[in-house]
Amino acid sequence: MTEIDTGTNDLLGRVEGHVAILSFNRPDRRNALSDDVYAGFSRALPVIAKDPNIRVLMVTGEGSAFCSGGDVKGMNEANQSRGGGSFSTEARIDRLRTIQGQVSLAFRTLPQPVVAALPGAAAGAGLSIALAADLRIAAERAIIMTAFANVGASGDFGTSWFLPRIIGEAKAKELLFTTPRLSAREAADLHIINKVLPDENFAEAALNWCHDLAQRAPIALRYMKENINRASEVSLKTALDAEAVAMVRTMASADHKEAAAAFVEKRPPKFIGQ
Repeated sequence: MTEIDTGTNDLLGRVEGHVAILSFNRPDRRNALSDDVYAGFSRALPVIAKDPNIRVLMVTGEGSAFCSGGDVKGMNEANQSRGGGSFSTEARIDRLRTIQGQVSLAFRTLPQPVVAALPGAAAGAGLSIALAADLRIAAERAIIMTAFANVGASGDFGTSWFLPRIIGEAKAKELLFTTPRLSAREAADLHIINKVLPDENFAEAALNWCHDLAQRAPIALRYMKENINRASEVSLKTALDAEAVAMVRTMASADHKEAAAAFVEKRPPKFIGQ
């Protein structure tokens, strides 16, 4: 195991095998977000993106929650002490734009697949950050809530972009307007969660799930992510052109040759990312 320097104890980082793990670490506040968390992502994600040994990023939470979103208790304390905040509206908008880019946009553009592993609740911006991941796995006990309407907020970190693409516009509006508490199984039925795992030994099972994903051809996975991310924003012709480039490049790789040989020899392939 190798440590990843996030510069903060609010976000822990390590690498095990070909999987990087970043973990929210504010269990006393149900892993609510903080300035240090944002700075930790900003520091760690560029390092992960450039590391050819890392094939999958798993984002999870310490303790019983994934991330409860904004620190409402901290917001209230700030409102009481500063009369609602000392920064201008424009400064707060600029700050939010910056930190959203450091997390949600960074997940989207990271070359490696990002898996959000939910040991428990994901609410508000915590759910938004999970939605920004490519895949989501959850413990049976996990609860999913949009939660923004409960605190009189409209939503951030990409909920309005990610959620309709996953579950459709009308259902996304329903979840945002009414903020129901969804179980992991209910969220899986809506395709918000890709896989539900037992509560017992969830952390180990989630990491093993990511290790299994990391055994697949990493170059192909990166191109697949690029292709799918691009497809919703371009014409069919542009998507086909990009697929052609990616397909030829992956089939010229050593990993493709290894996969073909393994198929003929009836054995599992051993991908090296070349």
